[in-house]
Amino acid sequence: MSKGILGKKLGMTGLFSSNGRHVPVTVIEAGPCVVTQIKTKDKDGYNALQLGFGSKKASHTNKPEAGHFAKSGGQAFSMLKEFAVDKPEEFELGQTISTELFAIGEKVDVSGLSKGRGFAGVMKRHGFHGGRKTHGGRCQRKPGSIGCSAWPAKVIKGKKMPGHYGDDRHTVRNLEIVDIRPDQNLILLKGAVPGAKSGVVELRKLRFGSK
Repeated sequence: MSKGILGKKLGMTGLFSSNGRHVPVTVIEAGPCVVTQIKTKDKDGYNALQLGFGSKKASHTNKPEAGHFAKSGGQAFSMLKEFAVDKPEEFELGQTISTELFAIGEKVDVSGLSKGRGFAGVMKRHGFHGGRKTHGGRCQRKPGSIGCSAWPAKVIKGKKMPGHYGDDRHTVRNLEIVDIRPDQNLILLKGAVPGAKSGVVELRKLRFGSK
């Protein structure tokens, strides 16, 4: 069994549970993914499947990519990702991995790139409350002093300062699968997942089962 699958975040909505409570859910288009490469411990040092997701034009691939995709059927993919497996010999090139991998009520870990927000100040990036606005205060959104006086006379590494914000890989753990719609390749997860709409995410099965 593959330990995960690639998907695309379609957005958020809400469902009513059996007890009448409104549950916020994120809709994920999970797969179908195609096995483009099988890695084994004897040959590569570890067991894994390389899955392809999201089609792209053959004219947008170079010759090494085209040769690689030809081994699994010739279809070109925009995203490739590896997922661990216990028994790679049970899979074959070109095999399709779909939502059948998961079950309703199961919990998964979801990884993706957070929304990129460009260069941001300390109030937006770190939640600083800002300086006072009255009595002559002229430093409303500035970080303030960052020095350390005479000793150690330097800025400590890791100091919270303005800089690039977002566009980082984040993982949200133990998200419950509320519903699965295999005919549409959709998985509905309770809560929010990282990234913007149409962003690619990774759904991974919990290592030690659902909690």
